[in-house]
Amino acid sequence: MRDFLPADKARRERVLAVIRERYRAHGFDEIETPVVEEYDRLHAGIGGDNEKLSYAILRRGLDADAIRAAADQPAGLSDLGLRYDLTVPLARFYASNRGQLPGVFRSIQIGPVWRAERPQKGRYRQFVQCDIDVIGDDSARAEAELVVASLDTIDALGLDGGTVRVNDRRALDWMLDSFGFAGPERPGVLITIDKLDKIGSQGIVAELRDRGATVAAVDAFEAFLRRPRTTEYHPYGERQIRAALPEGAPDDVIAHLVGLGEAVAAARPAADGADPVPLAFDPFLVRGMGYYTGTILELAHPSVDYSLGGGGRYDGMIGRFLGQDVPAVGFSIGFERIVDLVADRERDAASAVVLVHDADVPVAELLAHKAALLATGGVGRVRLEQRTKNLKALLERASADGYTTFASVRAGDAVGAVELRPLG
Repeated sequence: MRDFLPADKARRERVLAVIRERYRAHGFDEIETPVVEEYDRLHAGIGGDNEKLSYAILRRGLDADAIRAAADQPAGLSDLGLRYDLTVPLARFYASNRGQLPGVFRSIQIGPVWRAERPQKGRYRQFVQCDIDVIGDDSARAEAELVVASLDTIDALGLDGGTVRVNDRRALDWMLDSFGFAGPERPGVLITIDKLDKIGSQGIVAELRDRGATVAAVDAFEAFLRRPRTTEYHPYGERQIRAALPEGAPDDVIAHLVGLGEAVAAARPAADGADPVPLAFDPFLVRGMGYYTGTILELAHPSVDYSLGGGGRYDGMIGRFLGQDVPAVGFSIGFERIVDLVADRERDAASAVVLVHDADVPVAELLAHKAALLATGGVGRVRLEQRTKNLKALLERASADGYTTFASVRAGDAVGAVELRPLG
């Protein structure tokens, strides 16, 4: 969990403002949910490994004897917990407020989440998530809206050139079934397949054998990985998808994925020489969320070798709270990763002024100078700083905090007549 200095906080807020503005432009409406949810809801088996990282809150009124009595059953000590993502709270929110929401609900949810991670670079125990979701639409249009809005957003942040890797959990399940992997072993097989980018095909096969996976299934999978492949380029579409899967893949799944590509292509016309659609089918894209039931999405950018966001379809989750199935799909931008990539070029359009004043300038004069600058409309903010012996250090600190100009004020100076000079 981190503190943020003023310059860092301002940078984060600028990025968040762009994200909010672009998502709202695409028809998504922002909601807010509590940071606390019921313990049983957070541990209902729909959050995957994140459930193991959740922070629990002790029930009120517990005394030492009650705590000792329940020491072997720690779950019994808690009735609430800090949210570890924004998807489980959204499902509960929709189930609670469905009557006041449109038939197809497009939501934005931005806020902190908490996970008991081991502290290390890039792993935070408190971090911000930026989610958009479409609830109530089972067509490829919903995924396309998420993809187009998210690509538009990173473009607006100066990270144009992003692409989205696409898969479908139904295609994955069908593929594992066609190879012969038994149902109980599939979760472990998926965990191994998800490492393909890190350890390669030989490493995947070796790990599957070490796991004791069905020998014939591993042999079939290995043969598929070693199959001859054409070097002919196919843009995202039916030919690319079918070429990446074993023969006989389900037509309805392929049709859904093709429809996604057609919708994205219509919304984002390709530039000269660019791919017709910024999508790539990856039959081994897994992602870690066990609640995905269909499309799986992951945002990539050529400047980094890690994903900048991802999501998928989770049609079965809301039914856990509502008692009836409701189609849903979501996408989460990796805010903590993106904020470090965005060039710090977004200085305020209006200048930020440091008024450096002598110690003997009356407070009334200082506030009058400040008010006069703010009233011009060309100044966004003004900070008062008493002159120090090391003026250079004072101005360097102000520049680091985002201030662009400064002025010196002495007692008796005419209000509105101070000379502004650039910092740096």
